[in-house]
Amino acid sequence: MKWATKITKVEPNHLVTRGYKQEDLIGNIPYPHVVYLLLKGELPSEEHGQMMDAILTACIDHGVTPPSSIASRAVASGGVPLPTAVAAGILSIGDAHGGAIEKGAKFLQDGRVRMKNECKNPGEMAKILVKECKEQHKRILGFGHRIHTSDPRTKKLFLLADELKIAGNHIALSKAIEIELEKSSGRKLPVNVDGAIAAIISDMDFDWRLGKAFFVLGRVAGLTAQVYEEQTEFKPMRKMFDVECEYTGPKERNLSQK
Repeated sequence: MKWATKITKVEPNHLVTRGYKQEDLIGNIPYPHVVYLLLKGELPSEEHGQMMDAILTACIDHGVTPPSSIASRAVASGGVPLPTAVAAGILSIGDAHGGAIEKGAKFLQDGRVRMKNECKNPGEMAKILVKECKEQHKRILGFGHRIHTSDPRTKKLFLLADELKIAGNHIALSKAIEIELEKSSGRKLPVNVDGAIAAIISDMDFDWRLGKAFFVLGRVAGLTAQVYEEQTEFKPMRKMFDVECEYTGPKERNLSQK
């Protein structure tokens, strides 16, 4: 049985990716555009290519605060090869860290379908969705940030989406949800970078299941830099964290007392 793939044909001295010879792509097509080609099957328009570049750049790094950076640096301190430490960081990316893009995109795409079926505008749909989630005690991902009260990456991404004429109903819905969340909760929960990317890739007609992929594609660059810095500027097994730990297990006992 043959293994079928639409991505790359490999023959002796000949490589074709999504119909393009790789030697033609090299040096002619920017990396973010090639990523778009891999995911979509076609090269992007100038506008979509610029937006793709911006999205990946927005994901590159967030210091040593996220679980992925901590994991990568901790594993790097153990003396493993660079790819192993970077992989450790990638393995920490899940629903709580980096996962909001995927779940946020699904939420917005489902909301957009409801807007069409129920003949609602973004503002009306946002009221319904926020009310439903509040009643069901469900959190809407992609809003609020543990550090930023106004995520600078979100502002830039939304500005570009407007300038490039990419912004559509998904971005409009996300902005309307932000307004309704503040009304409902009494506090500001602005769209964070994950929520912004979720809305933008939805308006670019990407499958929501690629949400985590965008985060990984961008963040692997930052994790590589974090690992390299750890391996070249710090001693192995250094003390990274000053965290007091309280033992809450059973009192010390003898085997004869079992």
